[in-house]
Amino acid sequence: MRHSPLEIQHRALGARLVPFGGWLMPLQYPGGTLVEHRACRGDVAVFDVSHLGTVRVEGPGAFDTLQQELSNDLRKVGPGRAQYTHLLDPADGSVVDDIIVWWVADDRFDVMPNASNTAPVRAAVGGRDTTAERAVLAVQGPGARRVVEAVAPAAAGVGRFSVAGFEFSGAPCTVAGTGYTGEDGVECAVPAEVAPRLWEAFVAAGAVPAGLGARDTLRLEAGLPLHGHELGPGVTPLQAGLGWVVGWDKGDFRGRGALEAEREAGVRRRLAGLVGDGRQPLREGAAVRRAGSPVGEVTSGNFSPVLERGIGMAFLDTDAGLAPGDGVSVELRGRALAARVTALPFVRRPGGGA
Repeated sequence: MRHSPLEIQHRALGARLVPFGGWLMPLQYPGGTLVEHRACRGDVAVFDVSHLGTVRVEGPGAFDTLQQELSNDLRKVGPGRAQYTHLLDPADGSVVDDIIVWWVADDRFDVMPNASNTAPVRAAVGGRDTTAERAVLAVQGPGARRVVEAVAPAAAGVGRFSVAGFEFSGAPCTVAGTGYTGEDGVECAVPAEVAPRLWEAFVAAGAVPAGLGARDTLRLEAGLPLHGHELGPGVTPLQAGLGWVVGWDKGDFRGRGALEAEREAGVRRRLAGLVGDGRQPLREGAAVRRAGSPVGEVTSGNFSPVLERGIGMAFLDTDAGLAPGDGVSVELRGRALAARVTALPFVRRPGGGA
């Protein structure tokens, strides 16, 4: 089990720590997930996301390696920008991992995989695993820039999906205008030894500490996929509605042939949103039916604090011809809950990109 550089701070705040992706991370703090969720939607929350991996790929061949191994086209961006992309299985085009690439300098890229996927990503792209050397703090919400400005002014002005350097407590750090909540905000990668001071400064400036529970309900409302649920073995970017992360114009890349074959044949299922008629959370694995016939399966579900309804994402068979507004039923513990198909995201926030 790996431990965050901020574990002492989490324990001092009374966090409930749980295993996640090989790490011991805070699930929630004493106020609870609902309080943390609402803090992020209403003002500002701070998350420890140090469990995310960092693989540094640098040198003259770094760009060409990432172009060949990852699905998106880095020519769409440039140094000082971040890009969402996928590492694909060459056999079937399914998503081995979904990744954010921080293009820090001309020949330096910080590739950010999910916690449990750092090893396969590094095997594909090479580079050096720097995860143990740093912590990553995500400050998210409509008040995020105010809090960051009070603590690290040079980090507050980074634009959405931009990357910049800043200094905190005498240490060089990196900030990106990225996040996983559907809100405006930044993510700060800082040396492990100064991370506790930065965390405490953000909390003192008004950020509410938030754990994995709130991070999941926030990303669900924002319609953001989670590896192992909406992405993973057998799930391609086209099925997940993420065809925009495929750089069709850049030449060959890992998994391209399989995706081209799927695009030509037609996608057999596609990700959509479901909103229940009541407050009962929709749950992963629940069957979705239309007129008694199975048409899909829920991949993630929970209660939406903003909509005050049960919501879920589900893969729906394209042959069923379902469209937003169509009624379906979701089977939960022998009961059929009424729901309607909806476009994603469930909640769209100003400046949040979702």
